[in-house]
Amino acid sequence: MGLRPVDLARAAGISAQQVRNYLDAGVLPPAERSPAGYRVFTERHRQALTTYRALGRGYGWDAAKAIMRSLHADAPDDALARVDAVHAVKHEQRLALRATAQALAAVAGHPPDTVPRTGLRVGELAARLGVRASALRVWEAAGLLVPQRDTDGHRRFGPADVRDARLVATLRQGRYPLHTIKPIMHEFRRSGGADALRAAITAREAELGRQARVMLDAAAALHGYLEADR
Repeated sequence: MGLRPVDLARAAGISAQQVRNYLDAGVLPPAERSPAGYRVFTERHRQALTTYRALGRGYGWDAAKAIMRSLHADAPDDALARVDAVHAVKHEQRLALRATAQALAAVAGHPPDTVPRTGLRVGELAARLGVRASALRVWEAAGLLVPQRDTDGHRRFGPADVRDARLVATLRQGRYPLHTIKPIMHEFRRSGGADALRAAITAREAELGRQARVMLDAAAALHGYLEADR
């Protein structure tokens, strides 16, 4: 007996319209129509839907859509390559986190940079950190840096500002979004930084571990879908 869109919707906890959208997007395999013109869904469609939802939670919805489209276009190797790409990104994030932890430990204990009495200008600080001057302006606009200004309105970065900019640069290299860096910088200025930085790294490690477990569930669902197709 065929399944209705509402049957699939109830199984996945979504709306019947979303089921139709998934079908049109290629997330679900093509559906035949009944003599009356209604789409007829099968157990295969239900499994595709649950697989897609698992992939979305584990790999992200864009990747999940691309994977399912590849499968339904008879390109399983392309689908598996996309899975590998997501795992490679997560691996790089783990490596970056380890590097960030090491770098932050060094920066936190780094003696203040030698800075002229008048401070460094934007271009001078950018050259010292190996970043663009525009990046420093973006960080300032986000509230991560609070340099002083001279009588001509030019930014002047003192020793503490240079230390802060060095920390922000290191965190950005570790792929921390700007909105997550702001509370870290606030706590670093308030307490000297060791506790805040350690907590941020621990939280990120826990998040990567959680994501890895969800990705395992997604991989299991994908494996089941591929095996059923064979």
